[in-house]
Amino acid sequence: MKKYIKYVVLVVICSAFTTMNYYPIDGYALTGIKRLKRLELIKSGEIKDAATLPPGALKSYSEIELNLLSRSKDSVGDLLVTDADFQKEISGLFRGLDKSYSLTVLDISDADNIRYAERNETSGYQPGSVGKIAVLNGLFTQLANIYPDSWESRTALLRDKSVKAGVWGLTDEHTIPIYNIETKKLVKRQVIASDVFTLYEWADHMMSVSNNGAASILWREVLLMAAFGKDYPALTQEEADAYFKNTPRKELTDLGNDVVNLPLRTLGITSDEWRLGSFFTKGANTYVGDKGGSIGTPIGLMKFLVQLEQGNVVDKASSLEMKRLMYMTDRRIRYAQSPVLKEAAVYFKSGSLYKCDRSKGEACGKYMGNVSNFMNSVAIIEHPDNCRYMVVLMTNVLRKNSATDHMMLASSIDKIVRKK
Repeated sequence: MKKYIKYVVLVVICSAFTTMNYYPIDGYALTGIKRLKRLELIKSGEIKDAATLPPGALKSYSEIELNLLSRSKDSVGDLLVTDADFQKEISGLFRGLDKSYSLTVLDISDADNIRYAERNETSGYQPGSVGKIAVLNGLFTQLANIYPDSWESRTALLRDKSVKAGVWGLTDEHTIPIYNIETKKLVKRQVIASDVFTLYEWADHMMSVSNNGAASILWREVLLMAAFGKDYPALTQEEADAYFKNTPRKELTDLGNDVVNLPLRTLGITSDEWRLGSFFTKGANTYVGDKGGSIGTPIGLMKFLVQLEQGNVVDKASSLEMKRLMYMTDRRIRYAQSPVLKEAAVYFKSGSLYKCDRSKGEACGKYMGNVSNFMNSVAIIEHPDNCRYMVVLMTNVLRKNSATDHMMLASSIDKIVRKK
């Protein structure tokens, strides 16, 4: 098959319960994320593990790159212009499927000749755990504010600053992987209030296993960074506790809302295209309230992905590091489970939320809600032959687990992109 020079960006939003891990396997020395050390040992054969990593999950830290740096000066509007032929083929995939299927697809295999298609791109959905990408963006925004002239200082803070979970980490059914480097033992359990991890590890827990507690804890730290500025690196637990105890709830709510949403506005993403309105755990509501509700759209999320690949989310170094934290290095599910993606590197975040009303007498269960049943996926796909694309897929198909449909769509979209 001819090698592709074109890049394709596929943004897909999937379930919040994933057990996927995202950071490059050789990143332990740079980040201190202990989970990565275990993956290194599995790859080298020193530790035996039944789970086999797919070939696409074995990229090294230095191999991950941004695909649209050559188009960094172009506006998002100039890049997201539908290609008639591409649009016709993508639209044909949805015949017979529920009208709630919405997506944006951007083929960036050739950065000079990109192709874009969309379907119900402005439709709003509850983003679920896809919203954690906004927390990640808020984190790197505040790091840049604290250390505007030193990338090394930003990553050192992520690696060296340890913070305690407290009630913010409660409660979440998702477990986190806790690896002991000395004993080489791995334990998976829920976050407890006494847990202490570095900012890098909380970020990894948030992205790799979509832990809600980790997301609220990291969001809390972003709020503290905004409140204390350059004094944050030396902030003690006692000072942080006093701040939350003595600051009016409305002030905390407003600042908490701003630190994750204003960076999206800076990127030209409107509040109707993507916003977060509440923390991810009940424990966080001890101190902060909800504001404005949460929403996500395929166009809003695609705007983010495009600018990430351009190196324009905060700055080039921050964009690249966020992309690394989205890299999937473990079991793939739903959209990412498509066999055709086995050789591909996949940068991924998922989110789901369902609600049941059993008084209706209808079948209703996990990921099969009859009131709402959101399943969303955001993905960047990179094949070894330089076929690259991004997809955002958002659905709300009632009374049906759409995982199989997502996986089949992944295969079909991949086939269309690769055909050219």
